Amino acid sequence: MMKKYEILGSKDTRSGFGDALAELGNENPNIVALCADLTESLKMDKFASEHPDRFFQTGIAEANMICMAAGLTIGGKIPFTGTFANFSTARVYDQIRQSVAYSEKNVKICASHAGLTLGEDGATHQTLEDIGMMKMLPGMVVINPCDYNQTKAATRAVAEYVGPVYLRFGRPKVPVFIPEDMPFEIGKAVKLNEGKDVTIVATGHLVWEAVQAAEILEEKGISVDLINIHTIKPLDAAAIIDSVKVTGCIVTAEEHNIVGGLGESISSLLAQECPTPQEFVAVNDVFGESGTPARLMKKYHLDADAIVEKAEKVIARKNK
Repeated sequence: MMKKYEILGSKDTRSGFGDALAELGNENPNIVALCADLTESLKMDKFASEHPDRFFQTGIAEANMICMAAGLTIGGKIPFTGTFANFSTARVYDQIRQSVAYSEKNVKICASHAGLTLGEDGATHQTLEDIGMMKMLPGMVVINPCDYNQTKAATRAVAEYVGPVYLRFGRPKVPVFIPEDMPFEIGKAVKLNEGKDVTIVATGHLVWEAVQAAEILEEKGISVDLINIHTIKPLDAAAIIDSVKVTGCIVTAEEHNIVGGLGESISSLLAQECPTPQEFVAVNDVFGESGTPARLMKKYHLDADAIVEKAEKVIARKNK
């Protein structure tokens, strides 16, 4: 029977990052923060006000910010950089590749306003390629939490991890349903429901949509094995393979381009280890557009209804 999740309120995931960063600043004097002229948008203002000597406002100079962060690690600091996901990746890819990933620097690249849910700012700001860009960098950890509580826990885990990390979160308020005390382990998936008919694996904002989809499917008599993948790299291969060995089919759901995202990582894993019918809920290799987050998610088929449709389709494929 589908486990029922209580909604504990509604908050934006970027606030989970900001609140955790402020706490970390009080706990660890080596934590420093850098922001590219978006302090309030990244919810870094509390850290900045409480630790002005450890906060660096770099202005609209993202490449310089990344290089500064890399340099700060040499002195033992743990730098968290902050700007929109598009500017955290595409605008500074060379600096991340050379000065952070290749150099194995302990930089935490924190990226807000990711995906279509950035909304009205449109395609130039709605990055749908960032996960693919970052997961291809050797040694880069890629994390995409699903709600306020999980983002807060992820930020704390990232501070303890030694090495480069890309932490992705968003602007809109979304349901908070992950318990505040749930442990966060980098590279370890979270099983949200046990089932036998279909595996649904989701990340980020699509996790709550997947929970709703699983409830709809249960009403139709379909049992869902539901997995929250908050860490896209390193991927929890064992959790995925163990699940599909039971269900025989899988749906992947993400607020990202179908090319380069979580679904692609999972299809590569399954092709090598356990060939399995798979359906994708993702943006189908196009740019976004201006609109409200809810309407965009509906138009681009990134909601519970789309997950239900793909689950029924992949079950039919399995049963042929």
